[in-house]
Amino acid sequence: MAVIKPFKGIRPPKALVEQVASRPYDVLNSEEARTEAEGNEKSLYHIIKPEIDFPVGTDEHDPAVYTKAAENFQKFQDNGWLVQDNKENYYVYAQTMNGKTQYGLVVCAAVEDYMTGNIKKHELTRRDKEEDRMKHVRITNANVEPVFFAYPAVAEIDAIVSNITKEAPIYDFIAKEDNFGHRFWVIDDKATIDRLVELFATEVPSMYIADGHHRSAAAALVGQEKKENNPSHKGTEEYNFFMTVIFPDNQLNIIDYNRVVKDLNGLSKEEFLNALTESFDVEDMGTEIYKPAKLHEFSTYLDGHWYKLNAKPGTFNDADPIGVLDVTILSNLVLDKILGIKDLRTDKRSDVVGVIRGLGELKHRVDNGEMKVAFALHPVTMKQIIDIADSGNIMPPKTTWFEPKLRSGLVIHTLE
Repeated sequence: MAVIKPFKGIRPPKALVEQVASRPYDVLNSEEARTEAEGNEKSLYHIIKPEIDFPVGTDEHDPAVYTKAAENFQKFQDNGWLVQDNKENYYVYAQTMNGKTQYGLVVCAAVEDYMTGNIKKHELTRRDKEEDRMKHVRITNANVEPVFFAYPAVAEIDAIVSNITKEAPIYDFIAKEDNFGHRFWVIDDKATIDRLVELFATEVPSMYIADGHHRSAAAALVGQEKKENNPSHKGTEEYNFFMTVIFPDNQLNIIDYNRVVKDLNGLSKEEFLNALTESFDVEDMGTEIYKPAKLHEFSTYLDGHWYKLNAKPGTFNDADPIGVLDVTILSNLVLDKILGIKDLRTDKRSDVVGVIRGLGELKHRVDNGEMKVAFALHPVTMKQIIDIADSGNIMPPKTTWFEPKLRSGLVIHTLE
């Protein structure tokens, strides 16, 4: 069953939260972070993207950059821009996008649950990305940014959260970058905290990583390191836990994650379209953007036209939790079989595009000559993700895109 724990959050005073809070480190590059933080010494980017405090072009993996993260984290605390709560709390974090709100609990999850597989993942991680975040966790001795988990919804947990959110939030603002709403409450009542611990221990068998596989791995691996290096280890130390925001599975919004490819692998347009007909029914939909309407339907943009592709019966296996995914069908029958792309994580000829930018972004990247062809997919469901994680399988890379992203800087968990 799931283990959760309250913690003494380090967070900004109410008057400073909009200046401190930022987008996550991995959704923007160094120059975008530099621009967003311009003129704002209190921006969390100085901790999570500290290369912005160095000359343009400085390698973000330079040891001096990691050192700067720790220096800035201490500076924020010294200046009162981040202040630690005096007791262990849980928190509620509500995000609103396009009129829809999802309510998450901010808690600490157990490193042991991650190491034993009770915190379930659906993506592979890359060692270089793990090590980057591990260095950040080690030198700051903190989980500066949360990870994003889901859990099977429980009515009593929903009721507790609903009751808490009837009160006025301590933070309530709309982020200027995307107009998403962010609200935040503190749960400091001991009886409520104890009941939540009990409910997760008895009603929630497992938790699932929705977004943040590399941050989860880094937090857990650093916790494991600290355990191995502590001859007096007891299991109750703060490094045995890491910060996450956990949402009930029925509230989450998954959007489609689409593909663009630089060339047709030596084929002409006609040869490529003809190759598609082996596995798909292909229909020219004209020049207007066409969005896939159902499972196993795709749209392709090539030379100014959108094409509807319907996977033919027998080309996929409905009984296989991986094989039934549209991203698997596209990867196997088009990207690999026709275009020669074997590994989406490493092949430089392809890229992924989240539909938060709209299908117009696919059209733009083809029309400007950067890419030759684009593919739009129907989004996966939360049930598909849970089924795959429960079966011990791994989803193909870049399959899920959750929106809205968690805002960083609302609360931080220290490992001591």
